[in-house]
Formats: sequence, structure tokens, C-alpha cells
Amino acid sequence: MLAKDIREMSEADINSRIADELERERFNLRLASGTRTLDDPLRLRVIRRAVARLKTVLREKIIGIAEANEPTRVKARRVTGRRGLKAATATNRAKRSKRA
Repeated sequence: MLAKDIREMSEADINSRIADELERERFNLRLASGTRTLDDPLRLRVIRRAVARLKTVLREKIIGIAEANEPTRVKARRVTGRRGLKAATATNRAKRSKRA
């Protein structure tokens, strides 16, 4: 389920999906994993991330964030030498500031 689909849901729907469906399925899978080998062990990870995504959107609704802005892409800067283009990341900026 995508975040934009979750944002269209009401708070009650989000809470019910977390409590009724996902947490119950997660509990059953964790219980089953202790006694036998799971058919799809990655399902636990998928459920955990879905719960986190739902809780994040629910928190956004509660504190009043309309929609999280998409991160802006940093333009690559030209670096001389054999490396070519290199993104201006925080690590690279820190390295540049140390040199200067």
C-alpha cells in the first residue's frame, strides 16, 4: 500500500487496519515462526514496514502536515579529474570544507 493511498483513508480506517489486520497477522506469523518454518519469512518485514508507514501517515494527519514534500534532487557538480560528475552530498560538502 502506497502512502498516497493511505493519505486518502480516514484516521479510523488507518487505526483499524493497523490493529485488526496487520498486528494480528504479525502476531500469528511470529508465533508460527517459533514452531515451524514460515512459507514466506519476508512477510514479517513487509508487515512491519506497512505498520510503520500507516503510523507515519497517521501522525502526519494528527499534527497537521498536509503531505510530506518529495525530497529535492541535488544537482551534480562538475569535478575535475577521472571521477567526472559527483553528487553534492553532505559527506562531500564536509570533505570540501575540511580541505578549505
